[in-house]
Amino acid sequence: MATDNQDLSITFTLHGASHTFTFPADATITDLSDKVAETLAIPTANQKFMVSKLGLLKAPFKDPELALASIADKRITLMGSTAAEASSVSLAAVEAAQRPPRSRPVQQKVKAYKTHDWKKEQEESQYTFTTLRPLPYLPNPQRSLQFLQRLKDDVGIKAAMRKHKFTVPLLTEMNPIEHTQSNHEGTSRTLGLNRNAGEVIELRLRTDAYDGYRDYKTIRKTLCHELAHNVHGPHDRNFWDLCKQIEKEVEGADWKSGGHSLGGDEEYYGGEEVDDHGGWEGGEFVLGAGGQGGAASTGTSSGTQSQGLSRREILAKAAEERIKRLSEQDGGPDSGSRRV
Repeated sequence: MATDNQDLSITFTLHGASHTFTFPADATITDLSDKVAETLAIPTANQKFMVSKLGLLKAPFKDPELALASIADKRITLMGSTAAEASSVSLAAVEAAQRPPRSRPVQQKVKAYKTHDWKKEQEESQYTFTTLRPLPYLPNPQRSLQFLQRLKDDVGIKAAMRKHKFTVPLLTEMNPIEHTQSNHEGTSRTLGLNRNAGEVIELRLRTDAYDGYRDYKTIRKTLCHELAHNVHGPHDRNFWDLCKQIEKEVEGADWKSGGHSLGGDEEYYGGEEVDDHGGWEGGEFVLGAGGQGGAASTGTSSGTQSQGLSRREILAKAAEERIKRLSEQDGGPDSGSRRV
């Protein structure tokens, strides 16, 4: 813009700041470039003038004699850096180029996680209970099926069956009323039955009133007893040794603790029961002809037959002989069945 003495005032912005220089009326774009280099220390080579409606002007200018008067009323923006700034940027670029490339972090090899023990799974599918069958005519057969499934999936039972290579075609429940006998000696309840050396195993799951289920660990212990009958029929020393071994294996492999019910409070947690068939009446066990709560009469014909056996084994043997006598009175026992 021209003043009264015909000088020009040129205003431009640099990095957001406004600058105004005064030139003679005949000054050119070259004069402006020289003034910027002298005053702001921006070399001519680093200068770029953005002029509205005209475009970009930079050295070497296409028209170095362009009159400043022609652009004095236009908006002018100067882009450029001082020699020091340009040198700093260049030095930083050189240093960056000379730095060694950043090493990538070493990727650790991911080891394959062993999710399956194929041998164990194959053995568990082979040494197991092939079929589970509740009694469909009793109340809530689905609950009995869940109970049988729990026994089949029990980690202790699975471990014992794998070790001894037991395969049982059928695991089922027994009807309590069909395996309960009452006489002057008391009430006898059969807790388990093994038919034909492990072809079928029956377990007494329900309470006598059919309104719940017996203690899980007691039934599992009965199952251990019946599995021992897969190898040994009579309750002799070999049988009891194997029975105790299976019980220890099952308990040792069972990492779970406590029992749970099959639907709230319906699981039966009565007094502790013996594994073999002995009856109870009024909460007391009746194990022989000598009265409730004891074994005054064991049914053994000679004391020598009890040598080497524990009290529990003696009581079981006495109860077995008593059931045998009762069965013979009814027409003879099933020679292919082993009872607990």
